[in-house]
Amino acid sequence: MAENQRVTSFAPRIADWQTRAGRHGLPWQGTRDPYRIWLSEVMLQQTQASTVIAYYERFLALFPDVTALAAADPDTVMHAWAGLGYYARARNLQRCARILAYETNGCFPRTAQALAQLPGIGPSTAAAIAAFAFGAREPILDGNVKRILARYFGVVGDPSTRAVEQNLWSLAHAVLEAAPADLDMTAYTQGQMDLGALVCTRHQPDCARCPLNASCHARQHGQQHLLPTPRQRRARPERSCLMLILECQGHLLLHKHASPGIWGGLWGLPQFDTPDALRAACGTMGVAGGDTDSDEPSRLAGISHAFTHFRLHIEPWWLRANACRLPAPGPNEAWVPITRLGATALPAPLEKLLGGLYPPSDANPDEGGVN
Repeated sequence: MAENQRVTSFAPRIADWQTRAGRHGLPWQGTRDPYRIWLSEVMLQQTQASTVIAYYERFLALFPDVTALAAADPDTVMHAWAGLGYYARARNLQRCARILAYETNGCFPRTAQALAQLPGIGPSTAAAIAAFAFGAREPILDGNVKRILARYFGVVGDPSTRAVEQNLWSLAHAVLEAAPADLDMTAYTQGQMDLGALVCTRHQPDCARCPLNASCHARQHGQQHLLPTPRQRRARPERSCLMLILECQGHLLLHKHASPGIWGGLWGLPQFDTPDALRAACGTMGVAGGDTDSDEPSRLAGISHAFTHFRLHIEPWWLRANACRLPAPGPNEAWVPITRLGATALPAPLEKLLGGLYPPSDANPDEGGVN
């Protein structure tokens, strides 16, 4: 097939395939509402659709529009997001919602260039919103599209590097510019996502089902496993910390993580570098040292959690204090009723840890508050 025909046929083949064989039952499809489209696109960054669905539906029930999200309590937003990871996305969602609600009366910009000026919306996400909501003729370049383009055109090099990414952006523009004027942008944009998720997958791509297989460089040369060029993996650093689970009068002492940060805006457990520092903090609060039931914190089984750039090893220590009243919390700390843990924005590993120690009961989760 001539090179110009390979370029010209790329977009219509994907759009036609999506209409016939792509995904059509996702809850964010079939709408032109930019709020719903924006929310789904942000949630789908770094997260599979199967995981996003439940979060998306629950988030919409709590915050049905930009105004509701802008006015919401940040802790409520973070709790609704907890478990999806990459928490800066949730913080940027609310920042963006407040800009839209207070500066544009809740109206979204209609161009990718204007959308990309808002917090948390990069060029590819902006293009997807513009295409789905407004029919804009804009190319996207998420991980799926990078993989498809690299294989189809035989692009060698790590797509995360600037030079290779710019090459892929040029190809994304070129195939769209060469496509027919009546190209269905919704089908084409969704089709690229579907093709990468269902057929042109990272491992074991199903080339027999691919609408591009007749002219795909990687398939013709048996290079599906070589393209896109894998990133050079570095050893993931290991970090460790101690966390104190301090229980007193049916409350736990929680610490709010500063923003920005890995867990910025979420509640967590007080952290320490050494057992001595942890014990000293208990002594300072007057919750250790004299009572037979609360004289010393005890170490529990450790847990590990993998982040993108490092692995964190957590050593939990537990102490039930029998103080006659709750000790005064420190800066950015609060005593949270155990019955409210299920409604508290906690990182996923701590939600699992505390859920094992304090399983949900029949107690009213709305009783009590943050002290």
